[in-house]
Amino acid sequence: MQYFPLFVDTVNLNVLLVGAGDVASRKLALLTRTEANIHVIAPEIIPEVQRYADTGRILLSQREVVHADIQNYDLVYLATANDSFNAELATLATARGIWVNAVDNPAFCRFITPSIVDRGRLVVAISTAGAAPVFARTIRSRLEASLPQSLKPLFDFVADRRVEVQDKLDSTSKRRLFWERFFDTNGDRFDSRTAEHYHNAFGHLVSRGEMLLIDDATQIDLLPLAAIPLLQRLDWVYSQEEVSDALAELVRRDANRAFLPVLSELSQQYEQGTRMLLVADTQKINQLKAHFPMAKHLRQGAL
Repeated sequence: MQYFPLFVDTVNLNVLLVGAGDVASRKLALLTRTEANIHVIAPEIIPEVQRYADTGRILLSQREVVHADIQNYDLVYLATANDSFNAELATLATARGIWVNAVDNPAFCRFITPSIVDRGRLVVAISTAGAAPVFARTIRSRLEASLPQSLKPLFDFVADRRVEVQDKLDSTSKRRLFWERFFDTNGDRFDSRTAEHYHNAFGHLVSRGEMLLIDDATQIDLLPLAAIPLLQRLDWVYSQEEVSDALAELVRRDANRAFLPVLSELSQQYEQGTRMLLVADTQKINQLKAHFPMAKHLRQGAL
């Protein structure tokens, strides 16, 4: 993974954009949605960029950029039509410890801007590490079609009630179960029944655990799609050997990992509501299935 994805808090973030043409305008269309302080420097300004200055959203300096400008910023975007000049400024910014993006020149980028699906508090970022931005836009168009605009007010609703849920429910497991029940009932809608679904989700937050079984010889990329949400709900991953990289990519990243414990401990955890995955060889899986008939065996092409 060459580019590690990060979400940066833009409050009080200082950004310099060098250039004020069409490319710079497209960058501003995204940057001005954030809370960053934005300074644009360019000798020639197109009307779209001027409008951001007229509304007070950006600071605009209509002049040539100089080396002394490349300091005291957190991020620098270089969007001039002069590639060699962009490279010169990028090298300077990097030397001064500033993260820089030279548009259409990955070799001089300390970071890249992904293709983004914006649903308010829900933001999805897609990147091909600069290799195929056209394909990233294709993926984005699919996500735009599948993620409804109602997610914006829904996540505002959820954010406003997180403290109330924390005050009412005294454990992480109960809070997790509450939110799962809420989203299972409400889905991705925000309508007149959302508040009702929220209040109903507080009822009867006691649940047994879940136990999933996977034979360690299973080809992970052939698991059914329905298995993925189950793997994302796990509290523990128990295995006879180290879990494969392919399986590790599918389970919750913060799930606890350990080698298989004794059966009595597994039974106790199940009764306490723990959600666990047991990975073992075929012989051990058959023993576990006999001892835990309620366990769900995940297999290639079927649940």
